[in-house]
Amino acid sequence: MPFIPDLPVLLAFTVAGLVLAITPGPDMTLFLGRALSEGRAAAIAVITGTMTGVVVHTVLVAFGVSALVVASPTAFAILKTGGAAYLFWLAVQALRQGATFRLNETAPRRRPLVASWSHGLAVNLLNPKIIIFFMTFLPQFVSADDPHIRGKLIFLGLLFNAISLPILIGMIFTADKLSSWLKGNRRIMRSLDYIFASVFSVFAVRILLTEGK
Repeated sequence: MPFIPDLPVLLAFTVAGLVLAITPGPDMTLFLGRALSEGRAAAIAVITGTMTGVVVHTVLVAFGVSALVVASPTAFAILKTGGAAYLFWLAVQALRQGATFRLNETAPRRRPLVASWSHGLAVNLLNPKIIIFFMTFLPQFVSADDPHIRGKLIFLGLLFNAISLPILIGMIFTADKLSSWLKGNRRIMRSLDYIFASVFSVFAVRILLTEGK
């Protein structure tokens, strides 16, 4: 099939994808928090949202839209301001309410799965660093003069999701197993609230400092 890269390219991309899958980010912080507080289904919904975002980013890169956003100072400023504001909001939620990360003796408040999906999608789409990353990462595995470049870029974006999924699911099951033990350790859970809030805040600041072209 013309849209499938050669085997050496696939192997190199797979190795890079595995490394990227275990690299911490705001999306990982979000789905691990949901796994601890609301269980596997909510966490998987978050991952589904972030992977939907990966598909969107891939299509935008394939058709050159991401390059236009990064090249436009106004569009890029709006994007990174919105993304940083959303991450700061998640940090405040963790500290003020603990709704995402704190466990209770009774069943925790459950969000609709579509809400978890939308949170994962928003964290992914509102991160300009991901746009820049996909603009620089995916094109390394295709040739600019390849007549099937768009198909190959989209294939690689979907492959990235397929590579990441087993690893992320493993993280979710591990966090879900720990949730029962953490129910009896409220101080640890409150510490996690602060840790997750700090992580969201750090990524928000990094987004604000991100520069376009």
